[in-house]
Amino acid sequence: MSESKMKFGLFANLAGPGRHEEFHEAIDEAREQAIFCDAAGFDSIWYTEHHFGHEGYELIPNPILMGADIAARTKRIRIGQAANIITFWHPLRLAEDIALLDQLSGGRVEVGVGRGLYGREAMNLNQLADPKDQEQNRALFEETFSILKKALSERFFSHQGRFYQFPAPGLKWNHPLSPQTEEYMDMEKGEITKMSIMPPPYQRPLPPLWQVIDTPRSIKWAAQNSVKGIFWMPTVKELKGRFELYRQTAEEARGVPVQLGEDLALVRDCYIAETMEEARRDAEEAILHTYRWICHWRGLGNLLDPGEELQPGTELSFDFLHPRNLLVGTPDYVAEKILELKEELNLQNLLLWMNHGSLHHKKIMRSLKLFSEEVMPRINK
Repeated sequence: MSESKMKFGLFANLAGPGRHEEFHEAIDEAREQAIFCDAAGFDSIWYTEHHFGHEGYELIPNPILMGADIAARTKRIRIGQAANIITFWHPLRLAEDIALLDQLSGGRVEVGVGRGLYGREAMNLNQLADPKDQEQNRALFEETFSILKKALSERFFSHQGRFYQFPAPGLKWNHPLSPQTEEYMDMEKGEITKMSIMPPPYQRPLPPLWQVIDTPRSIKWAAQNSVKGIFWMPTVKELKGRFELYRQTAEEARGVPVQLGEDLALVRDCYIAETMEEARRDAEEAILHTYRWICHWRGLGNLLDPGEELQPGTELSFDFLHPRNLLVGTPDYVAEKILELKEELNLQNLLLWMNHGSLHHKKIMRSLKLFSEEVMPRINK
């Protein structure tokens, strides 16, 4: 197992039911959290992409634009998207925006990609991404990803696929300040055969690529395509199998040994207070609100241990969640649970989800401070 230090990030899925009229305050709070994490030694901060969420559970529609604001206010923290829902984007615009953010931040971008979960979003942004048609959704995702990767890593590139063709066929180009060369043109026809985005990314050959993954099919695809993986909900026992599937698949694809936990990250809901009772009192209802929102679609099955069956009448509750996947409690308790993740999974990247809807900003800041001062030093001593 690796003896490298665990990296810590803040999974900043901004939320706040009822904050429609005071969105600017939520942004100011997000800035304060990012500036604190930058100074406190957190390795990364991640923003999500969700749309049309008038309920207030997911407030950021553009993690790249949010990242640009944060890049201007921080010095060293890496800025990730968890994730860009790439099936909603034009692939070339997405590549350009990521590359520009990488330049603006001095090479601090972590590129996260996802397929999309909510029909309300897909059907109003790109109906080809309708999650009800999983095969088409996956095909669109994989083709968009292929274009994104080529655009970010190749000086000149082209693509012909089911959904996109770049450059557009038959496009002629003739300008005295743009010399015609075989590098990107058919010299006989005078037509463009390849194209180039501007700017290129700061990081070469391209920024790190991540995918939010859960199912065996997604886990295998990410491992086969050298994409790092982000998990969220499952228990440690269930994650062991998923981490091992990624490791085995990556090892086969790369032809070199891969450690358990290598190139993987885990999101965990986290809140720290001076006592266990205070932590539960502060965070219980806020975290349950988040899970009620998500589990309406996902159910509770993804929170069970391998072989465990959901008992009749089981309801979502803090007592059900806490032993399975929550980092809620005192600094001692949370440090112990993180050390378990490190021991069982060789976890190398932990992303903390602290921004749960009704949790007051001051309490979130106190929790972040306790984590940075009393938990991080114990994990990486």
